[in-house]
Amino acid sequence: MMTTSQEQGAVQQVSELERPLLHVEERLAALGLALHRQDAQAVDRTAAELHAALAAAIDQFTRAARRGSVPPGLRRRLALASGQVAAQREALARATASLDRAIDVLLPHQASVGVYSAVGGSERAPGQTGSLLA
Repeated sequence: MMTTSQEQGAVQQVSELERPLLHVEERLAALGLALHRQDAQAVDRTAAELHAALAAAIDQFTRAARRGSVPPGLRRRLALASGQVAAQREALARATASLDRAIDVLLPHQASVGVYSAVGGSERAPGQTGSLLA
């Protein structure tokens, strides 16, 4: 059975972990909204904030784990947040790849400028002989 001091310690530990985890969850929601609105500046800002919030939360959880155990409910919430980060990263990667394909279709790559074309002729502009004495 827990004593009053043990109970207070457990409540304090939950409180110490709750704040950084709540901040991560808020930043995740803000990033999701920014992505939905396609607001590039907000995406950049909230992604940086999320990164900082995740680092702080991981630091807090690591310290708590060293002192004892992390409450299962908070551990599940952190795992859920981690899964949401991975899902948003994957969605962003898919959107980026789709955009890259669309750009390739709309703006095909120019042929690399070389000395000879595919049929063996020179690709140099008329009047260029390649001689230094021209």
